[in-house]
Amino acid sequence: MRASSGLAVMTVGIRRVTRSSRPSMVYVLGTNLPDRHLVKFALTSFYGIGNYTAERICARFGLHRTCRVRDMSAMQVTALASFLSSPKDSLSPPRYPTATPDFIPSTRPHADLVTEFRAARAKREAENKKPEFVLRRFRDARVQPDKLKDLKIEAELKTIVRENIAHQKMIGSYVGRRHAMALPVRGQTTQNNAKTAKKLNRVSRWG
Repeated sequence: MRASSGLAVMTVGIRRVTRSSRPSMVYVLGTNLPDRHLVKFALTSFYGIGNYTAERICARFGLHRTCRVRDMSAMQVTALASFLSSPKDSLSPPRYPTATPDFIPSTRPHADLVTEFRAARAKREAENKKPEFVLRRFRDARVQPDKLKDLKIEAELKTIVRENIAHQKMIGSYVGRRHAMALPVRGQTTQNNAKTAKKLNRVSRWG
């Protein structure tokens, strides 16, 4: 869509707006990411994403520490929006095999190594077995699951927080009673510093 006041490109969940009178920005899932901000800091604009999770997401998409939003390609922005829209359904990054600490490089000629590799591959295909590095990848995936698949952000996380608070109130726990009285719930003193808690600990609180 082209207009006289600027250029706007719209995608699924993404909108990049460029205006002559204001800095350009990227809208991902309705959240404004200014182009001048570092990606690892811009991601913290999403409810439920902190500094540590933002760095893990940047590492997942190959974004270095000093990468700014304006430096991201259209493919990276689309991939990021697709991941944030449904982290549970995203594909886990491939795990490449690594050498063991006691590995010693072979000094045999390259031609001999190629011949041995092809012979071993033909033997595996004949026996219908998977190579060791593939099996190691499966074992690593079971031992170290992808933690980002359990990521909850924005409305989904807010709903979980509201339901947890409502559950604490319903069962009549100490935390629930403190929420109902609009007081701190983690043992803080209430003589001087309960001002913020009285503002936040209400029925409509999201976190």
